[in-house]
Amino acid sequence: MTVRLALLAAALFAALPLCAEPLVLGRFSAGDTEGWRLRHFEGETRYRIVEDGGTRVLEAESDGAASSFYLEREIDLAARPVLEWRWRVEAPLAVADERLKAGDDFAARVYAVAPGEGMFALPIAISYVWAGSADVGDDWPNPFTSKVRMVAVESGSAHAGEWRRYRRNVREDFRRLFGREVDELEGVAVMTDADNSRQRARARYGDIVLREEGG
Repeated sequence: MTVRLALLAAALFAALPLCAEPLVLGRFSAGDTEGWRLRHFEGETRYRIVEDGGTRVLEAESDGAASSFYLEREIDLAARPVLEWRWRVEAPLAVADERLKAGDDFAARVYAVAPGEGMFALPIAISYVWAGSADVGDDWPNPFTSKVRMVAVESGSAHAGEWRRYRRNVREDFRRLFGREVDELEGVAVMTDADNSRQRARARYGDIVLREEGG
């Protein structure tokens, strides 16, 4: 290759957009829960790594309890706005109305948590849930706090016992649900809770990954 061709090739390569590598936040398939901590609300949901079909996953069991498994970490959402995960539930919870405090229980949730506006503002969050009765695509304010918006990405028992995979553009969801541009997250969490309805729930979670758009 001549010097001129080599310089041209180098210039073309430099002009190509750099691709952001996927960021694995929950590396459960590697048995890795470093940095993840329990946050208690009512009782304790038990979280542990188990084998499922030859792959390690995070299992959550709640017996009338509610605690989340939370990773606190500063995350550049502008570079990787797409959240991807998979989960499986034994059965959705049977509650009268998931939009009320008495019905705010879900066999599986994944949270994306962003900083609030202002130095002392509380964080805001989106809670993606496997609902019992709400339609897929429904969203509503959490009955306990306006800082959290609920989004039903799965509903009912038709796919109970199956692994289900999801992709959400979190930046677009924050823009739509909160009217804000969110460029960073301060954490993610999973939660299996049944404290309000005093039921039992079990779910399994696969790896949680952030990707660039189109990645």
